[in-house]
Amino acid sequence: MRMARILLAAMVAAAGNVAVLATPVAAATPEVRKIGEEKTANVHLRESVKGHIVHEPGSTYIKVHLRLSPDAHVTVANPAGTEVHTYHGTKQAGDSDATLHQRPGFGALSIDGDTAVITRLSGTVHIDGYWRGYRQDEMSIQSVCGTDARRDVVCYQSSHATEFAKSAAVAKLLIGGGGSCTTWRVGNTNRMLTNKHCFSTQTQVQSSEMQFNYQCATCGGNNPGVGTKVSGSTLIKVSTGGSSELDYTLYSVNNFTAIQGFGTLYLETRAPVNGERIYIPGHGDGSPKRLSIYEDTQGGALCTVRNAAINSWNMSYSCDTSGGNSGSPVLSANHKVLALHHLGGCPNNQGARMHLIYNQISTLIDNNSGGTPPGPRFENATNVTISDNVTVTSPITVSGVSGNAPSTLRVDVNIVHTYRGDLILRLLAPDGTSYLLEDFVNTDSADNVVKSYTVNASSELANGTWRLQVQDIAANDVGYIDVWALNF
Repeated sequence: MRMARILLAAMVAAAGNVAVLATPVAAATPEVRKIGEEKTANVHLRESVKGHIVHEPGSTYIKVHLRLSPDAHVTVANPAGTEVHTYHGTKQAGDSDATLHQRPGFGALSIDGDTAVITRLSGTVHIDGYWRGYRQDEMSIQSVCGTDARRDVVCYQSSHATEFAKSAAVAKLLIGGGGSCTTWRVGNTNRMLTNKHCFSTQTQVQSSEMQFNYQCATCGGNNPGVGTKVSGSTLIKVSTGGSSELDYTLYSVNNFTAIQGFGTLYLETRAPVNGERIYIPGHGDGSPKRLSIYEDTQGGALCTVRNAAINSWNMSYSCDTSGGNSGSPVLSANHKVLALHHLGGCPNNQGARMHLIYNQISTLIDNNSGGTPPGPRFENATNVTISDNVTVTSPITVSGVSGNAPSTLRVDVNIVHTYRGDLILRLLAPDGTSYLLEDFVNTDSADNVVKSYTVNASSELANGTWRLQVQDIAANDVGYIDVWALNF
């Protein structure tokens, strides 16, 4: 029976199975951990019908899909009113984030627990479906090979204060309403990392939400708070090769300011070393955040690197993980990310070596662990629609910077567009001077623009209103400016 349990554990999706066995089991093929299901609905709220309750006894969350009339105003909340998401048919400032699911309408952010209360305040509201999180008895058994040494992150708040603090940048990833992985903020800007096998397309990013601070308030208390939820914004880069290779997705989120207070993680740019200490925060099984610091027992052997180069892409370790830990950061004793967890198998859980990932994404992130980038940074994250054959601008007002702009003014640009060969990008200085950033070749059919440009703006006064100008010169493909920034 023990061997049967071991073999079952080895097959668990993206799960780390942890004890050293006499007969090692190969790493399993990673898959997204399934933690919920979608259900159909057809409920109309209008006229005298003011509300509706979705109740699925024992479910861990409810996430409703809504269609709203332009004059609609609706809230989605838990019964206690401690978690409330607000939406209007015509989006207004202060509305909550939402997810998109390739059909009319949108997914409201999920409500923790088994009950969601939908209240119509005006207009017409159509509930055309919802997702429910599985009950605990519906979750498949996630065995570990030996004792599971993971503990709620709060258990280490005093004994391992730095490990506890660094874990704040790690979030639960709810994919499309029913799948779960782990994700985390990387660097000083709006950038997140997870596994490619968790999601790898713009559609999947926009259908997903990230829940920060989903962790228990007391050690072993099973009392997590709601935390802070945001939705996925833009796919930035995906690794090539299969899920057993580097297996990463880099992306951004909406409402970035809401999560900045949870801090960020920085990447090791060196190769791992056999025997060095590691630890792993994550949301195995979609559960509240736990930390793996010890291999088998509290106060026993610390988690370490078993094989720093078990193959061309990965290092191995025996630190406890389970399905849903896919995408977790594997941190070194320097509290920087040494690997990206993605494969489970006794005794060699595997993470893609971060220095190899860094080599591919270094120009897309700010890995300056000294804090903020040199000089002040100004950002505009308000979306600006780019229609066919139009020219649009997005402003940034700079103040408090003395003298002229630098000769190395960095312009970070993140544009969502279905054919970037249609675009010409310019930076407009406060006095109207135009600096060409890029005139894309019209045969460049790739999606999106995620790049940094360096401009010699030393002849311009730094203070004033700068503008990113985007010109669309062809038909059929559209998009929007997602976010852009100036780094002085």
